[in-house]
Amino acid sequence: MSSFTFPYETRALRVEQRLGTFYVVSLPSELLLQVAASDRMRATLNADGTGYTLEGTQRLVQDKRLNEIADYINRVDSAFPNSIIVAANYDLETGFDQGELEYISTEEEGKPLDASRVWTITESEDGCHTLTIPSSDKLAAIIDGQHRLFSFARAEATAMQSTNLLCSVFIDLPKALQAQIFATINSTQKRVDRSLTYELFGYNVSDEDEEYWTPDKLAVFLTRKLGTDADSPLQGRITVAPKRDAALEELAEMARWRVSTAVIVDGILRLYSSNPKRDANLMRKDEASPRSELRNGPKDNTPLRDVFIDGNDALIYKMVLNYLKASEDIFWSKASEESFIFRTIGVQAIFDILRKIAARSLEARNIRVEYFSEILEDARGIDFSAERFRNPSGSGRTVIRRAIEETIGIA
Repeated sequence: MSSFTFPYETRALRVEQRLGTFYVVSLPSELLLQVAASDRMRATLNADGTGYTLEGTQRLVQDKRLNEIADYINRVDSAFPNSIIVAANYDLETGFDQGELEYISTEEEGKPLDASRVWTITESEDGCHTLTIPSSDKLAAIIDGQHRLFSFARAEATAMQSTNLLCSVFIDLPKALQAQIFATINSTQKRVDRSLTYELFGYNVSDEDEEYWTPDKLAVFLTRKLGTDADSPLQGRITVAPKRDAALEELAEMARWRVSTAVIVDGILRLYSSNPKRDANLMRKDEASPRSELRNGPKDNTPLRDVFIDGNDALIYKMVLNYLKASEDIFWSKASEESFIFRTIGVQAIFDILRKIAARSLEARNIRVEYFSEILEDARGIDFSAERFRNPSGSGRTVIRRAIEETIGIA
């Protein structure tokens, strides 16, 4: 059986780049086989504890390549200096990250999801970072390096067990950004067949009409726009970083606050898709299909579902933008530096309120800033620095959301 015990901890190097934050770590290849997967391939430990079975495939024609790399791994002089790129806390079955799943479980099932499954980064007093992998659950999506990793499942046990792999780990990275990173990395080194990106991620990121954009791809696009639009309250405040990033929380405390890309993507996404993975599968079942294909799919009661299917992205963006402007005035502009409304749970709760009132806004044919300000006005006086809002998990988000709902009369 596996020799690893969980939680597994290893030192991590924090790297800041223009896209955002990631962490460089060294992980045993066998451990990575246990905790990582791609949409098209995963390795499963055999029942007798000896060896791995590969399930699924990225491209059948690459089966030979897996064997060739495995032969190289078996050599006494094998080396893999390039990093495997990993997106942690991504659920391959639903398309949501673990933070969002925690909240969904709290709201829909009345109990929080077990947060102990979440990969975390902690910083010690000496400035060093530690990555903690709580369990062998496959919550790490491989962005780049699939063939290198899964070839270890076909290598000799001694070679696999004696090899560590360099990994670049992103925490809470939305799938559309995973696709962008893959396409960018590979296209700058060599020309990549667009069908490969389609096979790995369900996107044709280099050239795709908006009507073919899946829900999460649109959410990432709108998030980027909110982060760069001079008219947006979130200009310069959105970064690629873990939702549970202590550095982000520290910036929030000093009122020079930031919020992670994943938080905004999730907030926008839940306005028009209750299951983004299901929707992406429907739009990519046999060949790329436009959003209209979703009309034939399962019922989805999200408030802007029809707006998304109709391709009225400008309406979605304008509603979100104007709502955030109202939120800037009501919640953020005069909040104390200790307020939890700046934190991840506070921003999430603000988007939850939009999800509650978006249908009313559509029915009233009114998405003006003044409309949202009038709805939110009574919540202006809530002191979100109070101790009762402190819980950083999905339950803390729920407490903030319910406080706003009760005050503005939409509970």
